[in-house]
Amino acid sequence: MTIQARFKLHKEDFSLDVDLRIPARGVTALFGPSGCGKTTLLRAIAGLEHCPEGFLQVDKMLWQQQQLFVPPHRRPLGYVFQEASLFPHLSIRGNLEYGLKRVPAAQRRVPLNRAIELLGISPFLGRKPHKLSGGERQRVAIARALAVSPRLMLMDEPLAALDLARKQEILPYLESLHRELDIPVIYVSHSPDEVARLADHLVLMEAGRVSASGPITQMLTRLDLPLTQGSDAEALIEATVAEHDEAYQLTYLDFPGGRFTVAHKDLPTGTIVRLRIIARDVSITLERQSNTSILNIFPATVDEIVPAGSAQVTVRLLAGGVPILSRITRKSAALLDLTPGKTVYAQAKSVALLA
Repeated sequence: MTIQARFKLHKEDFSLDVDLRIPARGVTALFGPSGCGKTTLLRAIAGLEHCPEGFLQVDKMLWQQQQLFVPPHRRPLGYVFQEASLFPHLSIRGNLEYGLKRVPAAQRRVPLNRAIELLGISPFLGRKPHKLSGGERQRVAIARALAVSPRLMLMDEPLAALDLARKQEILPYLESLHRELDIPVIYVSHSPDEVARLADHLVLMEAGRVSASGPITQMLTRLDLPLTQGSDAEALIEATVAEHDEAYQLTYLDFPGGRFTVAHKDLPTGTIVRLRIIARDVSITLERQSNTSILNIFPATVDEIVPAGSAQVTVRLLAGGVPILSRITRKSAALLDLTPGKTVYAQAKSVALLA
């Protein structure tokens, strides 16, 4: 199940030239600097930017090819913009029901009540949009997009207009959609935090082109990409809640390379979680340390080493086959005689659970 998109579009000061194949499941993030073409690509997928020689196939649905062009209103997709753009004269329920007119009852895959439940907006149904906060309005906009039973969701920086508190309010709802609905999402963002928390697949864009594409856990640890060169280089790891230590208020999380220890999280055992480990918080030793306060220590193999400025290097480690990044000084790498294939121990001083 894939989404295939080929578009060429030329404007006075910008060109889009994309040939892309991404999974038709999960969340794919389009990421890159402002003006790189993320929104233009999203609009082309929606049919709002017409590329005469374009091609678009979503799973088995052909939306554009040569003389074929399915107009936007006939594409079974939901589109969420930066601004909620609700009808001010309609109640929240009225806004939600408005889009249902173009979806025959037999084709409704997401019942309206289900969308209301997932976004937690039942208390607002009788209100007008101006009575809601920005985060609440955006939750309604997402529910409205879901209510048309889309086969594809497009989200164009849906949190960009919100302050930090409202973003933190709405992110859990986006995560719940990801877990509970089998609807692929293409998500435009320039926020590394949103991408790390939500995305399964990452597409890097630059100057109207796709520079790289792949699973996010691989993309964030590819040393040939700019993502690993900055001070915020990181690795994402999926782990499973194994058990809780009530005496010390800790939670243990298993992954192929071992077991993480984090502060207690009220999560059922068996829950799959995502962990973020910043490269500068990972140190390397040749022997397993015992007299240390660091609890998260794993055997690992050096996979690759690249310079990071004049004084540091970034080391890609594999712990049970799972990539972890470490940012250390060149001198430390020399003293440890680090080379690809060498067995070491990775010590993670800080681990963040993205939930």
